[in-house]
Amino acid sequence: MRTYKMKTLWWATCFIFLISTCQAQNQQMKTNNPLLCDPESGICEMPGTSSTATFTASEIKDKPVKIIYFTDPICSSCWGIEPQLRKLKMEYGQYIDIEYRMGGLLPDWSYNSGGISKPSDVAHHWDEVSRYYQMPIDGDVWLEDPLPSSYPPSIAFKAAQLQDEQKAQLFLRRIKEMVFLEKKNITKWEHLSQAALATGLDTARLQTDYATVAVQRFQEDLAISRQYGVRGFPTIFVTDSKGHQEKIYGSKPYAIFENSVRKLLPSAEKKTIPPTWETLFSTFRTLTSREFAELSGQSIPESEILLEALHSKQQLEKLETKNGALWIRK
Repeated sequence: MRTYKMKTLWWATCFIFLISTCQAQNQQMKTNNPLLCDPESGICEMPGTSSTATFTASEIKDKPVKIIYFTDPICSSCWGIEPQLRKLKMEYGQYIDIEYRMGGLLPDWSYNSGGISKPSDVAHHWDEVSRYYQMPIDGDVWLEDPLPSSYPPSIAFKAAQLQDEQKAQLFLRRIKEMVFLEKKNITKWEHLSQAALATGLDTARLQTDYATVAVQRFQEDLAISRQYGVRGFPTIFVTDSKGHQEKIYGSKPYAIFENSVRKLLPSAEKKTIPPTWETLFSTFRTLTSREFAELSGQSIPESEILLEALHSKQQLEKLETKNGALWIRK
């Protein structure tokens, strides 16, 4: 009975929140469709003004470079830059603080635009995006168990942040793997609780915070997104202590990320990454072939030969999808 009541509270909270906060955004989305991401520009774009706001020096905290990352759990272009972000953290992590903000990509399905009017329209598009970014995505989730909104997993991430920032980032990665690779509807508590357990979070607290304070934290993220004129994902601001700023809009090559940090902090020294599979999988439990290639400096074909060999020797596990594999440290 208690489980039933908690689930009822979960969906009641979600419904009330969606009704109370999404009307204006829904009206905008009737003229543009953020799920129809542009692979070439690397942007899942929403209507609105361009970003012109800047960060102040007071917002820089412990490290000399501040990065604020506007994203969404179901943003396919954001999944496409996972290799670049992981490499940036490994090479320049001692200089940068990354702050994750949720942008509210899909409030609900009360619109019809851009060739996408229902969940099944997204399936083929995600398969195309997967091939373009060379990151595995299985669009069949939109045929088999489609998501009604991206707000519930976004609120769950804000709840995870209330417990531990590093675990929250692991939680976000895990729910992305669930939706992009495992075809799981991450608006459902059963999947969110599994992700919480896998990343060391307190699931009971997560569920309580989800229904209360995390809702307000998500509203704050949406307000900040509007304040900075964010109209697409990924949007990344890189700022130093003097207020100088670089902006990365959409999926860009790693050199763009690296240059943005080095431009603001010329003294930054790149940390050498040993290109061995042991080193990379000791840092990240899971890697796609594209991620391993980015981090190791090998081509994707070369990486897949090595990863397949390690899998054959039972040193790695493999999650196979129709558009590529995820390699998992045992």
